[in-house]
Amino acid sequence: MEGDGVVAFVTVQKIYYPLLCILGIPANIFTFYMIRFRKCGMSTTAIVYLSCLAIVDTFYLVWVILIDLTLTFWVLQPFWHSNPWCGILGFLQYGSLYSSSWIVVVFTIERFLVLSSTTAKQHLSQAWVTKLTCTAIVLVAHMVSVPMGWINEVRPVNFTVDGENVTLPRCRYRDQTYSMIIVWIATFLSGGIPIVLVIIFNYLIGYHLYRASSIFTKEEQRIMYGRRTRGALRRTVLLLGTVSAAFVLLSLPRFITYCILRTQHNDENFNRNDYSIPINVAGDLANMLQNLNSTTNFLLYCMVSRCFRRELLQVMTCKAKAQELGSLLNHTTMKVFSVTDHKAAPSTSPMTVVLTGLRTTE
Repeated sequence: MEGDGVVAFVTVQKIYYPLLCILGIPANIFTFYMIRFRKCGMSTTAIVYLSCLAIVDTFYLVWVILIDLTLTFWVLQPFWHSNPWCGILGFLQYGSLYSSSWIVVVFTIERFLVLSSTTAKQHLSQAWVTKLTCTAIVLVAHMVSVPMGWINEVRPVNFTVDGENVTLPRCRYRDQTYSMIIVWIATFLSGGIPIVLVIIFNYLIGYHLYRASSIFTKEEQRIMYGRRTRGALRRTVLLLGTVSAAFVLLSLPRFITYCILRTQHNDENFNRNDYSIPINVAGDLANMLQNLNSTTNFLLYCMVSRCFRRELLQVMTCKAKAQELGSLLNHTTMKVFSVTDHKAAPSTSPMTVVLTGLRTTE
């Protein structure tokens, strides 16, 4: 029975990861299109941050889930078990992971600063500042992930395939002190520190909104922020809170199980693929949850954003194209009539102007 459970768990992962790629990659690309080119009721900064998040999550799905995990379960000898791909893949994976985590962190901090400081709002609400910030996050994330290309090495490993012993090159963890230090730093940069910062600043945002609602009336808040700005701000905070909560809930189990594996089972003889050990099962389940984080944003936006759902419905039913075509025809017709009127021969009769409804002013 225990062997059947292990086989079933491996089978679930063999189906789960390709399914994430099939659903997640198109969903992220479509999410980028919806946020960037449709009117989903988001602020300018939210459009930039969430568009960038959709892009880096797509790359994470490609590097980690498609090339690494899917090929590991379905192909005997994936191409990245050779040089130089063994090191390059680690660099690309952690670069996209850092980028995704820290975009959520910086977006959360930016929302808090905008809410709490008028000066910060004037500077941070500009689109070029947000684009520059996202570019810097992605570049720094990939620079920091360069050492991750050194923690693995290609070495021959003996396998039993169809009852025969074979020796194949495998990209394996380099059991050295500096590798352990790099991995611990990466664990906290990609999971521990972002989770703590997101929790702290979301609490501060909630506390700030609570105090504002207690001190100022709705009319005063409307005067301070304006009706449209206040609505966009509320929608942005709601989206941010949902994305942040999903990030924490799906990433925290991976951080906890990884810390347990690296402290209590950090032994070269420990078999990470032995699913009869509970921590191995828990670790893989936590991996599945964290990888799910890169595919759920489309569903989250559908759940919490009415404007996103409206635009999605228009795209799916092609109503938007019909409206745009009708508007184009009307605009063209008006231009034709205006040209006709403009070219009409001027009348030779004298013009008469009649003033009506005159009032005496004092």
